Amino acid sequence: MSEKIKKKQLAILSVLKVAEKPLSSKRITEELTALGQDISQRTVRLYLQKMDAEGLTQSVGKRGRKITELGLTEVDSSRIIDRVGFLSAKIDQITYRMNFDLMAQSGTVVVNITLVEPEQLKKCIHMISKVFQYGYAMGHLVTILEPGERSGHITVPQGMVGIGTVCSITLNGVLLKYGIPTNSRFGGLLELRERKPIRFVEIITYDGTSIDPLEIFIRSGMTNYVGAIQSGNGRIGASFREFPAESRGLVEELAYKLEKVGLGGFMSIGHAGQTLLEIPVSEGRVGAIVIGGLNPVAILEETGVRVYSRALAGLIEYNKFFRFEELEDRIMAL
Repeated sequence: MSEKIKKKQLAILSVLKVAEKPLSSKRITEELTALGQDISQRTVRLYLQKMDAEGLTQSVGKRGRKITELGLTEVDSSRIIDRVGFLSAKIDQITYRMNFDLMAQSGTVVVNITLVEPEQLKKCIHMISKVFQYGYAMGHLVTILEPGERSGHITVPQGMVGIGTVCSITLNGVLLKYGIPTNSRFGGLLELRERKPIRFVEIITYDGTSIDPLEIFIRSGMTNYVGAIQSGNGRIGASFREFPAESRGLVEELAYKLEKVGLGGFMSIGHAGQTLLEIPVSEGRVGAIVIGGLNPVAILEETGVRVYSRALAGLIEYNKFFRFEELEDRIMAL
């Protein structure tokens, strides 16, 4: 089997694995296209037929295909060197590439992209706004990508729009510009009770996954943003970071300035060597809980709207973002 064919098969299997449910060839093609793969629906069907014969996928009638146990084994055993630590490497890479200047309020920030049909989005804007209003989002900024526009490997297809939210890794980039190295330890689901963070109920370390943890939690139906905005009791995406204890004062100062320019994302900053929400912190370091950048749009999938979300999707100029209160008018004008 050629390397090209092997890569295409693994890409299809990976989409089915993440979905954790049967998908049609049309849906698989859409997912691959959003990931930057140049492939037609007919080609996807041919690959699926071949993988059915090999026992990697299984047809479930009109619902499409699902990945088999053999297919899961194939994904897990293939290119192990490429996969291990991939997200950690990507975080480091994109942190160095962003060039946002906090004082000048200009330059690029890291963005997450969610693809959704405009009509579906219009029905849910009020819920997205609530996530922002209650402080469960990375700051208060959002942007729109129209069909044909591109960010990283994602091109917005016809009939859809891309909603860009600020990725929490932007904080790493800002801190680095001030000489503060940040260790991104894990992404998780944060339980809220009466709108206050109580504990992490699920965590996935960044150096052990190739997929953003929040993407996994969203697609697995493990979040509860509806509860978070309605009663204050729910589960939202958050992450855990560490930085040198000596920099705590400067981090707090920068957190305040970031909040002022719409990029606030720190839920809590701990103290040197002390646990934070029962998470142990290394000696000489301080822990921090950072809000998940995909939180505002994650509520769409939770309420049954079909979307495609990708964290760390690329870099976008800060001046292309606007306050979330403007989202409804801008969507209606499309």
